[in-house]
Amino acid sequence: PCIEPDNLCLIKEDNHSYYVSRFYGPGEARTKELWIDVAEANRSQVKVHGILSNMHRQASRVILSFDFPFYGHHLRQITIATGGFIFMGDVIHRMLTATQYIAPLMANFNPSYSRNSTVKYFDNGTVFVVQWDKVYLHGKEDIGSFTFQAALHSEGRIVFGYKEIPMSVLEISDTQHPVKAGLSDAFMLLNPSPDVPESRRRTIYEYHRVELDTSKVTSVSAVEFTPLSTCLQHQSCDACVTSELTFNCSWCHVLQR
Repeated sequence: PCIEPDNLCLIKEDNHSYYVSRFYGPGEARTKELWIDVAEANRSQVKVHGILSNMHRQASRVILSFDFPFYGHHLRQITIATGGFIFMGDVIHRMLTATQYIAPLMANFNPSYSRNSTVKYFDNGTVFVVQWDKVYLHGKEDIGSFTFQAALHSEGRIVFGYKEIPMSVLEISDTQHPVKAGLSDAFMLLNPSPDVPESRRRTIYEYHRVELDTSKVTSVSAVEFTPLSTCLQHQSCDACVTSELTFNCSWCHVLQR
């Protein structure tokens, strides 16, 4: 039961076509349940990323110990960025912040500012957690440090946990780096024409995005994304064509998908 003041005990549910998201405020027991205490985890399963913990505007590829279903397709490698997000695409490009991300809090964080700032990750075979620990905003170090995490559960759930958010996210400047929280996915098309320059052969089409209300991203809050069924889960033509999903699923006999 919710007995705290409204601003501390907020549970908001949104139904998106690929995920259902739920916000939990500081007064909710579920908020603490969702936070994964990396410090208490098996040390052999926790890694402090030496490069990301000492750099600004950097990203690094990491291999998962399990296949993670993101928007219905399975991924085994992801790219962790210092800027508070995970890039989920295959091809690294200059516009990492534009799409194909899992972003608990994308902003201009600079882990190299303090020796106490770290980017660490934890993988126990059923959940993969990235934690941005005591990181500071570039140029706004006097505000204080931020600590938050993104947890990727093997069954497809995604959880954002916020431990320390020292200022209103609405007031974070986006002039040098995008500021947002949520999910995004896209697909890439390649133009094989030799007449098209190599740099322009790839076109990225974003097909879905979940944008969170960043005013609700506060200290001791959490967001839980539960995946909805998609066409990709069907293993046979019969299951596909008889599907009652809101998606218009079609079966490809060549690919058997």
